[in-house]
Amino acid sequence: MVLQAREGQLTTSALRLLVATAVPAERDAVARALDLPGVDVIAVGVGPAQAAAATATALTRAALEGAPYGLAVSAGIAGGFAPHAPVGSLVVADEITAADLGAETPDGFLPVTELGFGTVTHRPPEALVREVATATGARPGAVLTVSTVTGTAVRAARLRERHPTALAEAMEGFGVAEAAAAHTTPVLELRAVSNPVGPRDRAAWRIGDALAALTEAFGKLAPVLEGWHPHDR
Repeated sequence: MVLQAREGQLTTSALRLLVATAVPAERDAVARALDLPGVDVIAVGVGPAQAAAATATALTRAALEGAPYGLAVSAGIAGGFAPHAPVGSLVVADEITAADLGAETPDGFLPVTELGFGTVTHRPPEALVREVATATGARPGAVLTVSTVTGTAVRAARLRERHPTALAEAMEGFGVAEAAAAHTTPVLELRAVSNPVGPRDRAAWRIGDALAALTEAFGKLAPVLEGWHPHDR
């Protein structure tokens, strides 16, 4: 991908970039740094199913037009697992895992892979994750995709027990990654933490600050993406 910094933004040629957020507020926060030709930022809806469908549609359309995307990015705000990812911090996924795709049993939760089906984890390119972490200050770790946002301390503890490297949870990353995998397109997930994972306390949410951090993070990605290519895994 050929990207250059211009007044705190990115300019692009050659390889195209797709950024998928859940809602328009997240889309607009990213677009403030990436609102340029060759970079498409879309709001795909809430949850893994909508994210997968909308991302797959965008990837397919681009491929049919002869201008396929070279990287798909799931981006937005997220809940962070305290104390590992405090409110205001950035997280870049070194694995994107569907945390509640499986079955409950008397002995605990079984991921769908242990039932003999599918996959539950996608891994972004290691070198890209490292470079994004260095450029933005994001903490690398697992980002969990859930269909039901965690609202209790008990569930938060169980998720961390099953996924010891988890730093954040959101609702779209795995859907974006599934669509990208179907197109053999590399995937990345970058999140700004707006609230702790656990008991819901809206007074503790810092959505505005997280959106501002998201804009700032994408503004710092030019040097990373400038020299990155899909074969750099």
